[in-house]
Amino acid sequence: MIAVANRREARRSPHRAGRWAALALVVGLGLSPLANAEGPALRADMIASLESMQQALQDSDLERVTTRAKASAERLAGGNAADRWARALFLQLAATAEARQQAPGSAADLLATARSIDQVPASRRLAWLEQEAKLRLRAGQTKAGADLLTRWVERSGGDDASRWLLIQARASLGDWSAAANSLARIRESGDTDSWTSAQRQLAEAVYQQAGQFGQALSLIDTDTERDAGRGDLWRRMAGMAQRAGDVGRAAAIWESGWRRGALTAPEDLEQLAKLHLAGGTPARAGEHLSDWLENGQLDDSVGHRRLLAQAWTAARERDRALAAWRQLAQRTQAPDDWHQLADIAYGWGEWQTTLEALNAMRDAGGDFADRDWLLYGIAAAQLERTDDARDAFRQAQAIGVEQAQQWLDSLGSA
Repeated sequence: MIAVANRREARRSPHRAGRWAALALVVGLGLSPLANAEGPALRADMIASLESMQQALQDSDLERVTTRAKASAERLAGGNAADRWARALFLQLAATAEARQQAPGSAADLLATARSIDQVPASRRLAWLEQEAKLRLRAGQTKAGADLLTRWVERSGGDDASRWLLIQARASLGDWSAAANSLARIRESGDTDSWTSAQRQLAEAVYQQAGQFGQALSLIDTDTERDAGRGDLWRRMAGMAQRAGDVGRAAAIWESGWRRGALTAPEDLEQLAKLHLAGGTPARAGEHLSDWLENGQLDDSVGHRRLLAQAWTAARERDRALAAWRQLAQRTQAPDDWHQLADIAYGWGEWQTTLEALNAMRDAGGDFADRDWLLYGIAAAQLERTDDARDAFRQAQAIGVEQAQQWLDSLGSA
């Protein structure tokens, strides 16, 4: 409000006291009420002028207020303490009129000038700082508005509404770290359950962009029971866990969504298996894939069969892994699949399977590399197929495999 009289003037004249009450009407910027006059006592003519302009403002005679208030402020520049205080009040009236005429940038400039006047009380200077900040944001002066609003929040303690506005401004500037800091202050002061959907989405975006995926995930966690059937919610949660580097947690989240019936599409099932495989629970992936392929929830495709073989291999389920790779290779007749079966079988000491897979690889058009001849020879030697072993080692020796001679020596002369 503007109350432009002091108590001494009010006591001397009941008529003037009534004029103080009139001047105490709220004529704010649409952001907060204008200030009570706390500065030096004003002359009667200044009071009358301020009262007249306030009435014009109430009557929506905005252009007249703007012109008169600016002119009055200009005349008072360089005056005494009372003049400077009056000048600040005229500038505030002009700012109010400009703001109501959808000129927030001009209104903010007027308030900036008013704030710079040394006779303005600290409390009013602080209030105008907030108003200027919000006007600059309205004017699209986002960086200046955010900086001013930050100063106001730091000095006044702020409120949640202003902090959310500041978070939005910092987010629009891409200043995610500053936005996350403001968000942390809000979380310290209250319960996130009271946040609106828009506020939650903004907070989630800020935390993700700031790299604070755990914080973002905690916001969504609170909604999972209420929104258990929302597949998008579970996907977002799992995605954030992945970006945070916690693939195991992502797999657990996706599993929960699947169990609640929210993630049952074929692509969801495939993703769950991949998350288990990457997250350190490959046996769970193998069990799921086996069930889904058997009951038709997943197509019996080459890709799904390969994923199943990879899962059982990672889980070190020897028999299941070898059977899965064999079934896949028989289906594709791809040399690479036969070679994979041979490699895995050799690593587990399954010599017969190693030989069969390498032979099948060659029959499918694959070429033996130097290591393949060595593996073939070792597997044959272990099965006491000495002639086959010796032939393989000679092939390996011919292409420069150093260990081949040692194996030949161990077999003795032919």
